[in-house]
Amino acid sequence: MSDRASLIDSFLAGSTWQDWARAPLAGDASARRYHRLTAGRYSVILMDAPPENGEDIMPFMRIATLLRDAGFSVPDILLHDTKNGLLLLSDLGTADYAQWLRQHPSDEAALYQSAATVLLKLEQVTPPPHLKRMTPSVGAEMVEIIGTHYSHAPVKDLCTQMQKALEEFAPEPTVLALRDYHAENLIWRKDKPGLDQVGLLDFQDAFVAPHGYDLASLLRDARRDVSPTVVEETIAYFSAHTKAKGPFRTSLACLGVQRNLRILGVFARLVSEFDKPRYRAFMPRVWAHIMEDLKNPALATLRQTVMDLVPEPTHPAGQDS
Repeated sequence: MSDRASLIDSFLAGSTWQDWARAPLAGDASARRYHRLTAGRYSVILMDAPPENGEDIMPFMRIATLLRDAGFSVPDILLHDTKNGLLLLSDLGTADYAQWLRQHPSDEAALYQSAATVLLKLEQVTPPPHLKRMTPSVGAEMVEIIGTHYSHAPVKDLCTQMQKALEEFAPEPTVLALRDYHAENLIWRKDKPGLDQVGLLDFQDAFVAPHGYDLASLLRDARRDVSPTVVEETIAYFSAHTKAKGPFRTSLACLGVQRNLRILGVFARLVSEFDKPRYRAFMPRVWAHIMEDLKNPALATLRQTVMDLVPEPTHPAGQDS
């Protein structure tokens, strides 16, 4: 038995869940691992976040409390061991957006409007003062990873142009952004009312960002294609209700480029350093998102810089997964 398995056994010992059946769940891009524990029709989720691998469960716990108190649907914390990086969470369900929409594609517009409604409500939440702020300079720094792990070339000029674009079109980090707000981190709970219909996962990296950051994450999803009609309808719906000021579509495009340039670097690092080759298949889709957002005429200078410094990925696009 591994040390982590022994720690988990000790963590659950004496609890209601100690003898429940355990099944591993698909992992994410982090060192965290997840298991679903079941007994009959009941289930809970175990998060295993090894501190020795740089994981820390405290941010998840803090943001979960903040979101729950604000009326959002997040997992309840049933047990926790902060020293050893273990959490036992209520199970919000198995129907994440990606899975649900593979079986019910006609529901896409409704699900994405519900997800946008959650983001509009999130604009009303005061971000905790300790959270990182995505200022234009921070946003530009976040893109540096693309040079280190993807293009393997200097990207100083790219970061400079990225910062200039953010300064012009998305200068103010004012709203709480969950940061990885996409189809695999949203649970569709169709029988629940209001905000409870959308269960939120993977929000431990939340930070303060300009209006629209999470909307860009939602609509420019690295793992699934959102239909162009739904993209337009969701942007129009959000634009009509957001507190954001200024040219929102340009701001949204700018944030989408920033996010997806970083994602190319992150995915390349996962492939090369962490032996996760499946992330290579997502890169063409990420590139396509970047190219789509760079069609915005206001981003012409940034587009030219990207074309000059960032090569197009060559691996064939993967299917939704």
